[in-house]
Amino acid sequence: MASSDKHRGRSRKLKISFFTAKRKRREQAGSESKSSLSVPVIEEENEIIQKKKKLKVREQLKKKKTKAAIKLQAWWRGTLVRRTLLHAALRVWIIQCWWRLTLCRILEKKRRKALIDFSNRERAIVKIQSLIRMWRIHWRYCQVLSAIYIIQGHWKYHNCQSCSLLRGHCVITTTHLQFHIEIIDH
Repeated sequence: MASSDKHRGRSRKLKISFFTAKRKRREQAGSESKSSLSVPVIEEENEIIQKKKKLKVREQLKKKKTKAAIKLQAWWRGTLVRRTLLHAALRVWIIQCWWRLTLCRILEKKRRKALIDFSNRERAIVKIQSLIRMWRIHWRYCQVLSAIYIIQGHWKYHNCQSCSLLRGHCVITTTHLQFHIEIIDH
């Protein structure tokens, strides 16, 4: 707009200088006709109008260039923002992938530890059950042996009278102890 004010100022100066020149001519020529003076005035006005049109075209061109520059700057700023957002999103994605991997590793360690604990508990339980079964069978066996010893002790006293023999057979299962005694006469 400053340039248009300058051009307007020039046209005013031209008008003023033209009119002052016109007055000087009138004074010098004295009796010249008005028709000869009107032609230069019209030509000056046409020049002024053309200059105004040129200024208007320049201003419009300048506005177009300014709008184009603004659009270009806006596009570039948008590109920079999108690029920044893309980099931020990629960084976030990388962090999320790392975190998921870390969580999977932690979960796998917990699963392994739970599996090891479970297998250790199961081994301990099986060992305890095996010891208890062994103890029960040993206890029953000891009962059978004590019973056999008692029967043999009593039978020795009776053996002299009848002269019979004892034959025993023992079957041990997990829940029962079977004992067969046969008395054989000679």
